[in-house]
Amino acid sequence: MLEIPREVLVAVIAQAQEGFPLEVCGLMGGTGNRVASRYPMTNTDASNEHFMMDPKEQFAAVKAMRAAGEEMLAIYHSHPESPAHPSLEDIRLALTPNVCHLILSLENREEPVARAFRISAGNVEPVELIIAG
Repeated sequence: MLEIPREVLVAVIAQAQEGFPLEVCGLMGGTGNRVASRYPMTNTDASNEHFMMDPKEQFAAVKAMRAAGEEMLAIYHSHPESPAHPSLEDIRLALTPNVCHLILSLENREEPVARAFRISAGNVEPVELIIAG
């Protein structure tokens, strides 16, 4: 289960809409299963099919999470033109253990769809996503 405050999800949707047609990405921090913070990242690949986070931004985000007493709970990215399900590349590159992967689909830009998954050793398991507030 991953609980995300509505305002955080709204901010992710806005980031994805602004970045369209490219994929956008970022990190979410929090405690337990509840997200408390969002750290938008630059997609250095500038692609509509994959993403790569800026390492300096990643380092700064992880440092900020630690300072706030949070841990990394999720890695998020958008799929501008495909469903909210991990691609083969998403699965292959899911190397961070114990985090959720939130995928936001803009396949229908008027009705974005967010889904969360745990990806480990090539296995994909859906995670219940709760939007709070």
